[in-house]
Amino acid sequence: MTDSAERVIVVSGGSRGIGRAICTALSAPGRMVHFNYNRNLDAARTTAAAIEAAGGQARFEEVDVASESAVADYLNAILKASGRIDVLVNNAGITRDGLLVRMKEADWDAVLDVNLKGTFNCMKVAAKAMMKQRYGRIINISSVVGVSGNPGQANYVASKAGIIGLTKAVARELASRNITVNAVAPGYIDTDMTGDLNDSAKAAIIAEIPLGRIGKPEEIAGVVAFLASPAADYITGQTIHVSGGMYM
Repeated sequence: MTDSAERVIVVSGGSRGIGRAICTALSAPGRMVHFNYNRNLDAARTTAAAIEAAGGQARFEEVDVASESAVADYLNAILKASGRIDVLVNNAGITRDGLLVRMKEADWDAVLDVNLKGTFNCMKVAAKAMMKQRYGRIINISSVVGVSGNPGQANYVASKAGIIGLTKAVARELASRNITVNAVAPGYIDTDMTGDLNDSAKAAIIAEIPLGRIGKPEEIAGVVAFLASPAADYITGQTIHVSGGMYM
């Protein structure tokens, strides 16, 4: 499949921040971009408008990616309507920060269910379709803290480290069917998650970044678009860090 061919693209967590930038970067004439969101309908509509402005067609739906049945219903409906899924980007993620000794079991479960199990749920359904069509590109969004660790985020770090391991395992399973599976590990990016930090906290973060600034969502989206393109056809099982040098 060439880069200009019609493609069916699915992005989880596509309504804001990095997800919106990914949806926009993957949009082009002839491309159908499906994305799901959680609760914020206005944000989803803004993403849909950005997709259409870039020439793509947008479809969106509220889906709980932590629910196996909800994900199966959502992706199978896309497959029934379009006949295929060419690119899957697993971006949906949440945080419930706290020190390990104070962390509630519910906060541990919520983060692992959305971030790691949600990625598993989406991959499982999409992979079956990709195996039949003998083509697919799966890109999972991890995090720099999945390899570096971060105090106060044991649940989030565990989920993002798990995504890297899951990526490697599934890349080996699917390679013979011309399906690549890669991960992108963002550093600190200018999104709602980092927008709540005060100036002193941001300054402390920037001091740890060799490039001296917080990243932009579009800089993550550009790497995702590359991994979904024919230029990356010989790349699989890799984690690409986009963190301004925080992890080397």
